[in-house]
Amino acid sequence: MSRVTIYSTAHCGFCNMAKAKLNQWDIPFEEILIDTDDEARKQFVAATNGARTVPQIIIDGKVIGGFRELTELHMDGELDELMESS
Repeated sequence: MSRVTIYSTAHCGFCNMAKAKLNQWDIPFEEILIDTDDEARKQFVAATNGARTVPQIIIDGKVIGGFRELTELHMDGELDELMESS
């Protein structure tokens, strides 16, 4: 299981940008599309405590939020710290 999970939909610009950033930073992730799979959508709701927007990014079981929050974590150096700890 990947340390990073991103819940997304197929036609989400912010989802695509978040995935591109994770790839750029060489951070492996598991993508779960919630727009085509009812079970994935239920998993999304449970994992994110009822979030209504995508992307939702989870690192080591902790919901960090979406693209903006991911970028802020990276800019503050906190993303590197999260990824270094295990």
